[in-house]
Amino acid sequence: MQMNDSQRIPASREKVWAALNDPEVLKQCIPGCQSLESSGPNEMTATVVFKVGPVKATFGGKVTLSDLDPPNSYRISGEGSGGVAGFAKGGASVRLESQSPDVTVLHYDVQAQIGGKLAQLGARLIDSTARKLAGEFFESFATVVGGPAEPAEQVSGGGKSWLKRLTGAT
Repeated sequence: MQMNDSQRIPASREKVWAALNDPEVLKQCIPGCQSLESSGPNEMTATVVFKVGPVKATFGGKVTLSDLDPPNSYRISGEGSGGVAGFAKGGASVRLESQSPDVTVLHYDVQAQIGGKLAQLGARLIDSTARKLAGEFFESFATVVGGPAEPAEQVSGGGKSWLKRLTGAT
């Protein structure tokens, strides 16, 4: 599965870069993240719980940052095991573009692969869940780093954001 998109963040490129490398910020933004700790210069270990259709699993795994070009881009890769639910592995290329001194556009290109029980659920369900989780992460990241943000390309839609649904805000 592959997907790409952009997120407009009302913060400087340096602030966005620092947040992309901060385990505490990432932990706040990753849906279902229970723990995320630095385990080396460019490595972290994580525990994440998420549900895909009828399968709910806790994944433990490792995250690695590579191809670092501060404060412009990097590649984040990870793999984890969810026991009988299966495994997940993938990565994302992240590129930051300054739109102005106080606005950064974060471009991402994600590739993911799963196996085990999760792979038996069907590509449509997996793709839609992956897109939802990626969207939630980048929307949450934009909010944590720079306050409420807008997608880089406006998309019309009448639904509430996941954050508003979660907090009950209108």
